[in-house]
Amino acid sequence: MLMSLLQGFTVQNFEILTIEGAAAIVFYFTVYSFFGWLLENSYSFFTKREFFKENFLYGPFKPMYGFAPVLLVYLISPETNGLMMILLCFFIPTLVEYVSGAMLQKFFHKQWWDYSGTPMQLHGHICLPFSICWVFLSLAVVKWIHPAIASMYGVIEPYWAWVWSAAGLYFLADLVLAVRRHSLQNFLSDEPTNPIQ
Repeated sequence: MLMSLLQGFTVQNFEILTIEGAAAIVFYFTVYSFFGWLLENSYSFFTKREFFKENFLYGPFKPMYGFAPVLLVYLISPETNGLMMILLCFFIPTLVEYVSGAMLQKFFHKQWWDYSGTPMQLHGHICLPFSICWVFLSLAVVKWIHPAIASMYGVIEPYWAWVWSAAGLYFLADLVLAVRRHSLQNFLSDEPTNPIQ
């Protein structure tokens, strides 16, 4: 039973350890992070009538939505058992969301999202209703969206080879600037105020 469940659960290949593999990962991360930014802001618009939800980074990217699909498309192969695929589509995004939320709260003393009022939540970072949503969204990515993105990447790969390192540097610079900004905001908010004497 366990062996049949684990069938197909392997990293698809080791080309991710090459320059070409790194370029593909940066491309997929960029696309899915941007899609995540669109998804979150659209959700914010439909629920709060506000399109621009506060973002950790400066640019229009949500790294959490970049990491989870990249992990899924490299861990799930066509031979992966259906139940294992569903479990990965549940646990990978949920784990990425929990770790992201916990790290942001620990280092910047702020929650960018809070599920405290939602049933079956854990520390406000994750909750069962949204984890179930991630399953459906992840299955859609693995089954239909990623094959289309991979085909698109196949077309633009020769051009992407010239710019992917700049995209990687952009994310690194955005991360450094965002950490600096939020650390400074955290420092200023913790600074005691001196009453005028």
